[in-house]
Amino acid sequence: MRHLRALCAIADTGSLHQAARRLGVSQPSLTTQLQRIEKSMGAELFRRGRTGCLPTLLGHAVLSRARPLVDGMSALVGAAMAEAEAARAGGPRLRIGSTASRVIGGWLRGLRLRLPGTDISLRVDVSARALLGEVAAGRLDVAFVHEVEGCPLAVPDGLVQRVLLEREPQFISLSRDHPAAGRPVVDLDDLADDRWMVDPSVDGEWDGVRRVLGAAGLDPPVLHGDYLTAASLVVLGEAVAPCQPTSVPRDDMAIRPLRGDPLAVRLLLVSRQGADTDAVYGELEAAYRDAARRAEDYHRWLLRHRSPLAQTS
Repeated sequence: MRHLRALCAIADTGSLHQAARRLGVSQPSLTTQLQRIEKSMGAELFRRGRTGCLPTLLGHAVLSRARPLVDGMSALVGAAMAEAEAARAGGPRLRIGSTASRVIGGWLRGLRLRLPGTDISLRVDVSARALLGEVAAGRLDVAFVHEVEGCPLAVPDGLVQRVLLEREPQFISLSRDHPAAGRPVVDLDDLADDRWMVDPSVDGEWDGVRRVLGAAGLDPPVLHGDYLTAASLVVLGEAVAPCQPTSVPRDDMAIRPLRGDPLAVRLLLVSRQGADTDAVYGELEAAYRDAARRAEDYHRWLLRHRSPLAQTS
């Protein structure tokens, strides 16, 4: 890990001198360390020049694998220190995980009001499978996840599920000047000529979108990227992207339901067997209801489908 951190520091700063300062070592020591690493690799990882240090092709390949390991180790150390601190404190604690959701803020606020004195921690991850693994391993107490329709999650043994919503439709985000933005409901055919943006790191998202588009006889170009990139491209009219129905429209972006609700997910709260999740589930349900009420198109959708989540109290 020390070697990997050194490589990342050199790449980030572009300078052996600056990297040595960041790592708290002398430049000659870091230079010697890099030479040893390169000798063990059998090739140069960086090209040194008057403009600094630039990764070689091999260097880029090594760095692409090194960074997740370094970040993972940092997260592990941080989590272990938090666990140790919580154990020393001796008070009640609640470790929750969630995939990205508009309800997280309200959920946390409700839990802190309902469970005063409880040490509440949060982990957000794009991967529902990763969160389920954390619950199964005892590193999280509960996880709020979504399961893409047609792509069932493999729930580890010993975990139980509480369904918040059996079928949550996924809406579509598009630029304000898109021809379909002025319609209350958008047909898939209206988006046949658009580039679609999906996040392949979200479990099941790409498979679910591909299945729905294929069933509709559509084969649009697909871009892969995260949610922040998707939003920037949507605003510019460069792409459309599926989104949560609780998303709130912006001045530069429209959020619309898809006719027939072809894209959907199931919302689940998962915990270990025997865990008391009544308070956690109750606050999650309240936060979701509030988020749905704020998203007018989605609130109308819930009312049409007579969902109890459309209730305001």
